[in-house]
Amino acid sequence: MADQLSQNDDPVDIYEQIQEHEDKDRQKAAVALDQTVKAIGHVVMWANLLLVAAIVAQVSMRYALNQNYPKLDEIQWHFYGLVTMIGISYALVTDSHVRVDLLHMQLSRRAQRIIEVLGILTLLVPFLYLMVDQGYDYFYESWRVNERSDSPTGLPARWALKSVIPISFILLALAALARLVHDIHALAANLEEERRGRGLRMIAWALIGFGVVAFALTFLVETTEEKLVIAMFLTFIALLFTGFPVAWTLAGVGVAYCGLAYLFDNGMMNWTGLEETLTGLDYLTLGAVVNRVYATMSNAVLVALPMFIFMGLMLDESGVAERLMTSMQRLFGTVRGGLAITVTLIGIILAASTGIIGASVVLLGVLSLPSMMEQKYNPSLAAGVVSASGTLGILIPPSIMLVIMADQMALSVGDLFMAAVFPGVIIGGLYLTYIFIVAQIKKDVAPVPEGAKAPDWDAVKDVLIAVLPTLALILAVLGSIFAGLTTPTEASGVGALGATLLALGYRKLTLRKLINVLKSTFNTTAYIFAIFLGATVFSYVLRELGGDALIEDMIHGTGLGPNGTVIVILAIVFLLGFVLDWIEITLIVLPLMRPIINALGLDIPGFGAIDEPALVWFVILVAVTLQTSFLTPPVGFALFYLKGVCPPEIKLTDIYKGIIPFVLLQLTGLALVFLWPALATWLPSVAY
Repeated sequence: MADQLSQNDDPVDIYEQIQEHEDKDRQKAAVALDQTVKAIGHVVMWANLLLVAAIVAQVSMRYALNQNYPKLDEIQWHFYGLVTMIGISYALVTDSHVRVDLLHMQLSRRAQRIIEVLGILTLLVPFLYLMVDQGYDYFYESWRVNERSDSPTGLPARWALKSVIPISFILLALAALARLVHDIHALAANLEEERRGRGLRMIAWALIGFGVVAFALTFLVETTEEKLVIAMFLTFIALLFTGFPVAWTLAGVGVAYCGLAYLFDNGMMNWTGLEETLTGLDYLTLGAVVNRVYATMSNAVLVALPMFIFMGLMLDESGVAERLMTSMQRLFGTVRGGLAITVTLIGIILAASTGIIGASVVLLGVLSLPSMMEQKYNPSLAAGVVSASGTLGILIPPSIMLVIMADQMALSVGDLFMAAVFPGVIIGGLYLTYIFIVAQIKKDVAPVPEGAKAPDWDAVKDVLIAVLPTLALILAVLGSIFAGLTTPTEASGVGALGATLLALGYRKLTLRKLINVLKSTFNTTAYIFAIFLGATVFSYVLRELGGDALIEDMIHGTGLGPNGTVIVILAIVFLLGFVLDWIEITLIVLPLMRPIINALGLDIPGFGAIDEPALVWFVILVAVTLQTSFLTPPVGFALFYLKGVCPPEIKLTDIYKGIIPFVLLQLTGLALVFLWPALATWLPSVAY
């Protein structure tokens, strides 16, 4: 650079040229980091296909040779661990992590960059340092003793999987560094278009408001630990509204409050007037979460997550929904509200074959909303039908939420799948009944399309041709679980293969679509797993501070009896659903409820076949309650998904009005399951 400058150049100009050259170098380095992380992700994402092959091979060999192969089991969770851990850095460079966009999307791009820079430096970096440092020690100890499988016929060199922990967090650090460089460069450039939008004042006032509430609530408890628990939870909720990714907000808050507890333990916070604590939290004890991370990435139950996600996304690509929409519209063409009924029925079918809410809502919206507007449907009804029908997949099995709940509550995935069937079908039936009645009473909200023809046998035949392959896939997945032929994890692999064959049979599968499905599976699994990581740190610190005991005492302190206590818990979950996503509630709040429910002595019928019928019933109640969280503003994700594909004539107010009756219908379904627990416990009891 110096050789290119003449001696007559102004020193100021020379300095600016050097700075510009250095900025370009930094930008090139950041782009190179981005491309490196993406390239690694594009290679690793193909491990999902190897995971499908390993699961199908395990099932096939067990029935063909009547033998189990522990090596194949371990290969499966090795692939799962690799995909999830490497995926978190890929999700960061592609900006795929879950965030609360309510205030964030109103900010200028410059304000968003400032939040990201501050968030990375204060929340993500301490967590990364912890995981790289402690993760390396965890791997090194395994390598030093040449750790192998617990099974004599399992895989050798278990340290190889444990090496993924420090490697993946180093990759995440590189991805974070790339984003930092991009953001700082853009902030230094101070471009006019990046200043359009609101500034940080709105976020600052929101944080101040949460701070005042937290300060006021600390007076309701006595001990320092309890005050820290309340402050920790409210800090997390407040920081969510900055729009920084949920996973790293959880992790960063957990690390920060571990440090704060350490200061209180060692008498360094006496100036606050609060008592010293005895939490025992410090850097080394927090390092124990590395073992929990390994347990999560080698969890045989959670292997089903990417497989059910792959299955749902592949079904979306197969054109099943389009065929169903076309054929069912002919069948219900002369029924008032027929298109809305069609959308709900397709939502039920998709729910039984995929648990991907975003994909279902977007697909149903794209396929049906333009037609509904053309047929002069009421915008609120149209929006409500699509968003509510799309959320059925989180409850009706195979549901990824139920998989995670089973893991967190130490229950059988199969039991929860079967327990959710009747509640899911009941809520779907309530939707259909409501649409039919409203269409008959208010004839202008869902009119019959002009020129509609009565259905004939050809229409019935088209529906059967469209429905039967999908029903066969659902039967293969759920039927094999219910009949005890496969575990839910094995069924997920069979379902992923079946969805792929269905796409091939419909001649919809191309290499480009396969790559899109793999990318989406990779991203979706990664951001869910990232929240697992953050929640692991957060919940560990929360428990060490005595958060579980505080919550248990508060709930038992209501003195409302067993049923009243359950109602209080469900009310808390319902209200939390307004500001938190189902994943955070499932990972943080739900496990705290297990000892409370066990202590209530609920007399729930298990019909002599279910070990913990009260827990199964309770989890299904929570699952139904959490379904409402997709529809309740301000953080109802189904509303955001729908808004992104809505025709311009459907306003945000129409969406909010439209979901109100469907939330009430969901709560009606919740009340039915609460009053008649056998709706949740009878089917699991007769399945085995």
